[in-house]
Amino acid sequence: MKVLKIGAKWCPDCEIMTPRWQEIEKENPWLKTKYIGIDENPKAMNKYKILSLPTFIFFDKQGKEILRMFKIVEKDILVKTILKNKNK
Repeated sequence: MKVLKIGAKWCPDCEIMTPRWQEIEKENPWLKTKYIGIDENPKAMNKYKILSLPTFIFFDKQGKEILRMFKIVEKDILVKTILKNKNK
């Protein structure tokens, strides 16, 4: 599974989510994540139709979007979601 994390350095919710994602990535080394900062990549807002920050877009093995989460999400909910969709 791949996860695209979209955020900004000035975003308070992104600051809260960063350590949660770092823990998840460390605990699940098979998980492929990529971060896009909108300040460095402003076109990403339109390309991925971002309405709020942070946004987490989950993709299956074929690269099809299967889920999108916004704002602050508890770590246990993220982990359950990742594990539920791990083999897609």
